[in-house]
Amino acid sequence: MTAVAIAGIGLHPFGRFPDRTVTDMGVTAVRAALADAGIDPTDRPGFQAAFCGTAYSGVAAGHKVLGALARTGMPIVDIEAGCASGGAALQLAAGAIRAGQYDTVLVFGMEKMPKGIIRSSFFEPWREEAGLAATPAYFALRAQRLMRERGITKDDLARVVVKNRAHGAQNPDAMYQSETTADTVLGSRVVCEPLHLHMLCSPNEGAAAVVLRRADLVADGAVRLDAAVLRSHLPGSVLGEATPLAGIDDADITPPTTLAADAAYAEAGIGPDDVDLAEVQDTDAARELLGWEELGLCRPGDQAAVLAAGAASLGGRRPVNVSGGLLSKGEPLGASALGQVVELTRQLRGTAGPRQVDGARVALAHTVGRGANASVTILSR
Repeated sequence: MTAVAIAGIGLHPFGRFPDRTVTDMGVTAVRAALADAGIDPTDRPGFQAAFCGTAYSGVAAGHKVLGALARTGMPIVDIEAGCASGGAALQLAAGAIRAGQYDTVLVFGMEKMPKGIIRSSFFEPWREEAGLAATPAYFALRAQRLMRERGITKDDLARVVVKNRAHGAQNPDAMYQSETTADTVLGSRVVCEPLHLHMLCSPNEGAAAVVLRRADLVADGAVRLDAAVLRSHLPGSVLGEATPLAGIDDADITPPTTLAADAAYAEAGIGPDDVDLAEVQDTDAARELLGWEELGLCRPGDQAAVLAAGAASLGGRRPVNVSGGLLSKGEPLGASALGQVVELTRQLRGTAGPRQVDGARVALAHTVGRGANASVTILSR
């Protein structure tokens, strides 16, 4: 199978930018990725296809970005898979290279999220009226279940926030660049029991871009894309957003994250123990802890012990969310998964500055979109 490498990365910081359009942010990220890949500004378009991940940017969002750069003419495909939109775009791009269809492909994602609790057309109107949504009531139900079944406490949830905010304090591209304390997290208002305000990520704005290329066309030592996998949920999950609170026992139903992780590990020829660092979906603090388990990064119920030992912090056995995660960066949906890939590429290149993980060779990125899509990406060097 044709090997795929990361030839270039680019990022527009995550936050709130009232003076910038979503197209402006996409242009910034794409221009940076093309420059990092060494694509000559006069070489138009410089890649053979483009895949754009976005959920809220409107019709032909990818065309607008590339039109502003005068780099059109090739296939441009917009892709929506909730928070996993960028991961879905990455899978399609990598697959096209591996199939021999293209040598160089651009993948980018951007979003300008509305403020406040996000409305989702995923639910029927009667479900919304009953209080069902992808945020934050659904997150709270998931957190309550994790606490009941795995012995997680509110203190553990606060520790996740403290960890990620400490990492984010060293990330100039994050929305929140300050540390916090467990008391501050637990002192923030309760949104939906057991989740306090500071345990939830902030929908926001930003963009990220990656240039993929056939590995034999890049210099030795480039970061390799060993796996890019997207999986959807199986029917019957009791907390699945397709059938919320349906009362079905889903203990034996494999979650989409595990489906994606198993396929990604097999594709990359590794196992969870080979992963040196990970970026794991933390739309809320409990989602990260559940992700560790679903990805095989810890045994069910071991999350509290991993946190207490500092194993998931910078300097620990396997740092998680050294970018600060979504709890520090915020989440522009279409840019989320690709922002993780940008961070992990920097880590594997050894250019992550004060948050550098020493000796990192294998990295994993994980996103979940609307509970119905999960993407797992594995990079190595």
